[in-house]
Amino acid sequence: GVDPSDASPDEGVVEDLPLIDEKAVEQLTEGLISHYLPDLQRSKSALQELTQNQVVLLETLEQEISKFKECNSILDINALFSEAKHYHNKLVNIRNEMMMLHEKTSKLKVSGRNI
Repeated sequence: GVDPSDASPDEGVVEDLPLIDEKAVEQLTEGLISHYLPDLQRSKSALQELTQNQVVLLETLEQEISKFKECNSILDINALFSEAKHYHNKLVNIRNEMMMLHEKTSKLKVSGRNI
């Protein structure tokens, strides 16, 4: 005879499944889509708007950052000018001191000849 262990495990399963009504599946699918689609479309447009706003915000931030960089470079230039002025004053003082020393040494030489 036929041994029961020879039977395929899938045998008889097809008969147990109810017949699938294609139209019912289509209507259920349409119902599901019509239920969720409006929310999804609203979410999509909200996300697009958010993304556009982020792009605008990023561009604005980049402009502000470049302004700060310009300010910093101007401050650096101002510091450089004040430093240059300081060293210029030092040089003027050194030159005046050298001229004074030159005058003194000249007078000493002249008075030294007269001795």
